[in-house]
Amino acid sequence: MNHSTPSLTFKRLIAAGSIAALATVGFAGCSSNTSSGGSTSASDKIGVSLIVKTTTNPFFVAMQNGAKASAEKLGIDLTLAAGKKDGDEDSQIQAVENAISKGDKGILITPAGPGVEDALVKARDAGLYVIALDTPPSDPKAVDITFATDNYLAGQDIGRWTAAKLGGKKATIAMLDLFSDKIVSVDVNRDQGFLDGMGIDAADKTKNGDEAKTGTYSGGDYALVGNEPTDGAEDGGRTAAETLLSKNPDINVVYTINEPAAYGAYQAFKAAGKTDTIIVSIDGGCAGVGQVKDGVIGATAQQYPVKMAELGVQAISDLVKSNTKPEVSPGLDFYNTGVALVTDDPQTGVDSIDTSAASDICWG
Repeated sequence: MNHSTPSLTFKRLIAAGSIAALATVGFAGCSSNTSSGGSTSASDKIGVSLIVKTTTNPFFVAMQNGAKASAEKLGIDLTLAAGKKDGDEDSQIQAVENAISKGDKGILITPAGPGVEDALVKARDAGLYVIALDTPPSDPKAVDITFATDNYLAGQDIGRWTAAKLGGKKATIAMLDLFSDKIVSVDVNRDQGFLDGMGIDAADKTKNGDEAKTGTYSGGDYALVGNEPTDGAEDGGRTAAETLLSKNPDINVVYTINEPAAYGAYQAFKAAGKTDTIIVSIDGGCAGVGQVKDGVIGATAQQYPVKMAELGVQAISDLVKSNTKPEVSPGLDFYNTGVALVTDDPQTGVDSIDTSAASDICWG
């Protein structure tokens, strides 16, 4: 996978461009039938199921809202489903089974974990077109295509910013990940991208937590205090931060999987009387952008879940109506929906946009 940094102009075009413009560059004609049953008459009802990880995270609520708006515009019969919490594979598997049973044309899913993938293969075998949103599956054969942020690049962006912000000071780092009991690509890619952006040897890039605990980053010395799971939630972020603070009260850098976890970490550090800790994250929701503006988060990498959902609904509609299927972005094995670093404290050599610009393009 190519993780070279695209220009900020390109990243913002991806974020702010119209669905039609993106569809023009991302979808290509296909004369042969596809797994979605491309010969289906356009007059048939087009059923699509959107299955997200949870509705307790604003990221996935925004994704649902984007899908609903696009479905209404295109005349799609949209079904919404979600896990009870992040990592709930069983609820997602049941939703996939339901989509197959009712004869949907396609599934849009943010996979909760590898346990869902056999069900997705079954859906493809049944003729449904399956698109992963945000989280690429571990088995590429589980889906037809993925629409997602380049999560490794997002991690790299906040890692580079953090290294520059430290200005050569020792980095004592807390890693607040997603899970400890399963491997999910978005979790690993963000974590490993952050370390790489910091200039730290990430060892095996398919694993979290196997890096050397001490060494040098691009600006000086570092110490990794540990990796703790958060389940991507505020309470999980606070508990994880408290755990790592008990191991080393000198933590001055906190990487977080997402903004709810970041806010939980902020609360823990504030309660401990530590107000100068650098907290970085990934998501770029309107609330998260506000937290950057307020100084809770130093920098975040903004992604675009509404765009992922809109493009996913559009793709299945186009596939059924005109036998046109989406293609991956050049040099990647997925369709890149864009990323931009958001901070009001720009650092030399690190492309970024400020919170004013990010607020104009954030998701609600």
